Amino acid sequence: MIWISLGLFGLILYFIVHYGVSRVTTTPTWMLWLALMIPVVAVGLWASIYGTQQQMPASILIPCFVLSLVLYLYLVRVNQRKPSDLQATDVRAADTEISGIKSPTVAPSPKPENLLSKEEESQLQTCFPQSIYYLQQVDHRPQVVICRGRLRSQPEEAYHTIQENIQAQFGDRFLVVFQPGAMNKPFFVLVPNPQTQTTKTRTGSITRPGLALGLFLLTGLTTTFAGASFTDTTLTSQALFNQPHLLLKGLPYSLSLLSILGLHELGHYFASRLYKLKATLPYFIPTPYTFFRFGTLGAFIQMRSPIPHRKALFDIGIAGPLAGFVITLPILIWGLLHSTIVPLPDKSIGLPFDAFDPTSSVLFTLLSKAVFGANLSLAEGIDLQPMAIAGWLGLIVTALNLMPVGQLDGGHIVHAMFGQRTGAVIGQVARLLVLILAFIQPLLLLWAIILLFMPTTDQPALNDVSELDNTRDLLGLIALAILAMIILPMPHNLAHLLYGAF
Repeated sequence: MIWISLGLFGLILYFIVHYGVSRVTTTPTWMLWLALMIPVVAVGLWASIYGTQQQMPASILIPCFVLSLVLYLYLVRVNQRKPSDLQATDVRAADTEISGIKSPTVAPSPKPENLLSKEEESQLQTCFPQSIYYLQQVDHRPQVVICRGRLRSQPEEAYHTIQENIQAQFGDRFLVVFQPGAMNKPFFVLVPNPQTQTTKTRTGSITRPGLALGLFLLTGLTTTFAGASFTDTTLTSQALFNQPHLLLKGLPYSLSLLSILGLHELGHYFASRLYKLKATLPYFIPTPYTFFRFGTLGAFIQMRSPIPHRKALFDIGIAGPLAGFVITLPILIWGLLHSTIVPLPDKSIGLPFDAFDPTSSVLFTLLSKAVFGANLSLAEGIDLQPMAIAGWLGLIVTALNLMPVGQLDGGHIVHAMFGQRTGAVIGQVARLLVLILAFIQPLLLLWAIILLFMPTTDQPALNDVSELDNTRDLLGLIALAILAMIILPMPHNLAHLLYGAF
């Protein structure tokens, strides 16, 4: 069973590596994946030999992680793409890595041909009105055409006008990408549109409702088992199989968690549909509760269209965490209302939901005091009811997705707010801060390690120059504030002040 779970984790990790770092290195994906799988295989071997009850010693686990990290970084850097190559392929990923659609590959040829003939290049020049964008140079690359010049109007107006002109001349042959350049000189890039060249793609294969439904039902089963185990820690797998009626105890947890994860992903899905973009239905990831006690590793959707502009990138990025957070709060409050106050133990290992310390999170502390008032003191914890556990997980899922790194929801948000380059810098800083915070919040250590493997650069939108309005900027700052309130522990001075006042 553990090898099935680790295999599922390895499959997810492979897709993360494939879609995350293929743009920055030519090292084969399978080699990078093998490097990252070193600690996973070590854990699997340990569990097979010594069982799941005996924890793997840190003296073995930490060197495995260090070896994996060093080998991974070496493989990325030894075949790292040159800056000139990155510039040439800077926008090809508008389909490959934002949308999940593979861009068309160009067969090797001793004499690479330009994408445009001389006559077509003349037609292209007519697509750039001098009053909108003064075209000065056209560079031909193997897979893109780069148009450089001087912007003479608002970015949104320029992109809309030129994109329509190019579509009128060349149809759907090209994707038109507008990117910020050096010295505040934005440029246009024409990329072959894979949706017009990949004729074998079937429309019915995009959503896969059968697969989505099957994974949802299977995740419902695994989370129900997990919920039943939370209601009675003495229940064994054998007892649950022999007495199926005991599973009814796990339904509140299962339905609560599925609602949180489902609404999170549906937020992304409906925001994508609002902008008429192709996206898959939510895919849930089930896992046996004996391996991962919560019964699921979450859910995800895949984008199958390029993001048109930074406003769409922001809306799609924030829609998921916002929807999940909105449903998480009432579930968590309801769970807290049916939870009980217990004394805090002197020492706790892992996640003691039977004596949970609310001060581990600023937001959780505030909600706990709002529910229990003066009945809750600093020396007391909370025996969390299963719905409260699901609500706590909802907060964790929201926080992890709001991390402003790479292609996470938070990465999309800061990219849309501050631009691609500044967003990448914020991602680097965020990774370092989470790693430091992991020494205070040990539960963040695994996530901090995962963030180290994730690229910090998000992929560009088609119009990556036009900025957001003030309302979206404010929403983005609120989202980052929610992230901080979830992952930061309540400072002792503020905790004493809060508990003393109420």
